[in-house]
Amino acid sequence: MADYLLGIDIGSYESKGVLTDAQGKIHAQHVIKHQLEFLGEGRVEHDAESIWWGEFCEIARTLAARVDPSEIRGIGVSCVFSMLPVDASNDPLRPGGILYGVDTRSVSEVEAVNARFGEDSIFEVAGNTLSTQSMGPKIEWLKNHEPSVHRNAAAFVHGAGFIVARLTGERAMSHFDAAFYAPLYDLSAQQWNARMCEGICAPEQLPTLKWTSEISGRITDAGASATGLVAGTPVTTGVSDAGAEALSIGVVDPGSTMLMYGSAAWMTLITNRPLRDRALWSSPYLFPGTFCLHAGILTSGSLTRWMRDLMGRDIVQADGSGGDEAYQAMSDEAAAIPPGSDGVVVLPHFSGAASPLHNPKARGIVFGLELGHTRGHLYRAALEGVSCTIAHCLEEMGKAGARIERLVAVGGGTKNPTWLQATSDISQVPQDICATTIGASYGDAFLAGLASGLIRDRSAIGEWITISGTVAPNSDNRAIYDALQRKYRTLYEQTIALL
Repeated sequence: MADYLLGIDIGSYESKGVLTDAQGKIHAQHVIKHQLEFLGEGRVEHDAESIWWGEFCEIARTLAARVDPSEIRGIGVSCVFSMLPVDASNDPLRPGGILYGVDTRSVSEVEAVNARFGEDSIFEVAGNTLSTQSMGPKIEWLKNHEPSVHRNAAAFVHGAGFIVARLTGERAMSHFDAAFYAPLYDLSAQQWNARMCEGICAPEQLPTLKWTSEISGRITDAGASATGLVAGTPVTTGVSDAGAEALSIGVVDPGSTMLMYGSAAWMTLITNRPLRDRALWSSPYLFPGTFCLHAGILTSGSLTRWMRDLMGRDIVQADGSGGDEAYQAMSDEAAAIPPGSDGVVVLPHFSGAASPLHNPKARGIVFGLELGHTRGHLYRAALEGVSCTIAHCLEEMGKAGARIERLVAVGGGTKNPTWLQATSDISQVPQDICATTIGASYGDAFLAGLASGLIRDRSAIGEWITISGTVAPNSDNRAIYDALQRKYRTLYEQTIALL
């Protein structure tokens, strides 16, 4: 009898499932693409029923049909960082799950919560400052704008927790994700803080806290009927995609760092103790006794996608395959432009600025244009703008007391050598590249094996991955990029008053 593990991730623009064995060999995969819903007034959502639950069920049924479902020993689940109010039956009380910091609806609520508790008190308890990444103010937004939804909520759950609750009937949230529900989570005590819940929600409306490496519950008969899986199969505590992605590339030891080039760029650096920095986010990691610092850039791959759709419509139409060839064509044009983009500078804050500026009112800027500049200049400048922000975040991690021993890059941006080289050149940090990157669903499968006992300990992830190469900083570009970095930061400082 074979032993299989199933990992399914619901990302910003696609859902992916992978079926592996305990040695990490991939036996089947399935992908479904979808879109973000930009609803205006800073609101960005996913439809919880059709995307989160519907696509999870479709992927599960497809992959379970490839093997004997009784041989699937564990299920791991991840989802884009999010929040959803559900009723006592774990049904959504509104169609859309509210997404991460790219959703900026809660700016006034951030200000109100800060005024109510005091910024210093919040930081002392939560270990984080409030921003549009924080879910506490978004829960308060529901109270202010959708009071009946807020009042009738049995729980406010993470997207992955919603899926797990539908599968098992159990509501849980990982410590990893709970820290981003600031100011509700106490970082030192690793529990919900009743005082910080005042005015936002009742503590009883928050899920049970568990570690990501734990079993949250087992599939019920209803969950089995919807997914084609077997009742009684263990399901891990769901987690946001960034946590599962970090694990998928072997980021488990202190000093190991993930740089995820996704729709948003995300950095997670593992530490052996909690570190706090107002410009970053701090949380427990996936396992007891582990911690991490995080930094995020709200528009990374979403910025390159916007530029592709805006300036590369001719290539997208000629491509006919969804735009992948258009990305390559524009990347080739960018590669032909020299470092520094001949003076074009892009501030990539097209959905506000997350780390390290934490300014939801920041906006994207294209600076230094001349008539001789081309689409390739703009595209390369956008890549370099994101790379400048990455470098700024990594610098802030060092100031917080963390040391980057090893950085592993993952995500769609790793297909773009120009972008990778610009990041290493600007930050002066080498990046390891995995031979194959499956994504968060691969980390989910590993967590399923760990929680179910099929895998002995977390160090075994090293046997699942192979590093194919390293992108080292090019010293020839140091002076150019030092000047660009100075100009980049000065441009923000001298224009922020205009926004």
